Amino acid sequence: MRLAPAVVRVDRRLHELTRGRTSLVAIAGLPSLRLRTVGRRTGLVRETNLLYYPFGDGYVLTGSNWGRRNDPAWTYNLRARPDVTVFVRGREIPVRAREVEGAEHARLWRELLRFWPGYEMERAAAGRELPIFVLRPRGR
Repeated sequence: MRLAPAVVRVDRRLHELTRGRTSLVAIAGLPSLRLRTVGRRTGLVRETNLLYYPFGDGYVLTGSNWGRRNDPAWTYNLRARPDVTVFVRGREIPVRAREVEGAEHARLWRELLRFWPGYEMERAAAGRELPIFVLRPRGR
């Protein structure tokens, strides 16, 4: 997790060079997307490359923030403005985000741990429940 800042920088550059067709996560054989949000306080466009869990026609994102104590900035932006855009393998897709809670959170958490067991290590390091968001294509 100490390498997180370097990984983020390299991943951003790789995304730029390949026009969104690949990322470090994708090279590792995992699904990756680029999330475009609008900053809740600044109104500026923000983009973040994230691991996602395929979920029907949508995507599940986990706010692990590399095991840090605070939720990542993108989670606050999604809560404020849930209509966002994702870029998956070079395709731009408008989506609406919804944060899950309660029994739905517990069920998805179990699925996420089967998909990426590292989330449990990040949850323990963060000392908090990790937020989970389901993103579905708009208009469906």
